[in-house]
Amino acid sequence: MKKYMRGQFEYLGIKSPQSAALLREFIKEHGLPPLAKLDEISRDLWSLSQREFQYASMTLMGKLEKKYEPEFISTIEYLLITKSWWDTVDVIASHAVGTHFKRFPDVREKYLKKWRKSDNFWLRRTTLLFQLGYKKETDFELLCELIRENLGSNEFFINKAIGWALRQYAHTNPLPVKKFVQATKELHPLSRREALKNIGE
Repeated sequence: MKKYMRGQFEYLGIKSPQSAALLREFIKEHGLPPLAKLDEISRDLWSLSQREFQYASMTLMGKLEKKYEPEFISTIEYLLITKSWWDTVDVIASHAVGTHFKRFPDVREKYLKKWRKSDNFWLRRTTLLFQLGYKKETDFELLCELIRENLGSNEFFINKAIGWALRQYAHTNPLPVKKFVQATKELHPLSRREALKNIGE
């Protein structure tokens, strides 16, 4: 596990199915934490060395994400920029952020404005990925704007996210994706390949 994550994190060595079963058992016995405690619990779990604790935090967050208060966005932001790697950022972006931005348009407007210009590429990756589950509700114009802002990046995780976001929307509406890719000559080859993976040139 540690090697797969390039040695960045320590692990207890508990595989995902076993970890999920243990957490289910814990929740069955103790219930979900009160919403008011979720910030403290999330940050505490994030502070522990072993990566499984961060995964446990995300599972708890996922079970409560439709109940967050608007200000929980500060907790989400902290988790995105702390111990950042694709395994946590992508889950938080496509679930917690995606749900939160749908529920609170004012929060979405404020934090998109902040994150899209951030020097932290994980926050910019989040802006590209938060609509992954939106399907027909995807704001494709916004996605295209965000992609254009990141053109020319040499950051693998940005270029991969661009392609992933386009490929995901192509499942719902392939024609605009194809047109955008054809018209955007500056797209990184990785982004282009990912975007057209299921729809072809």
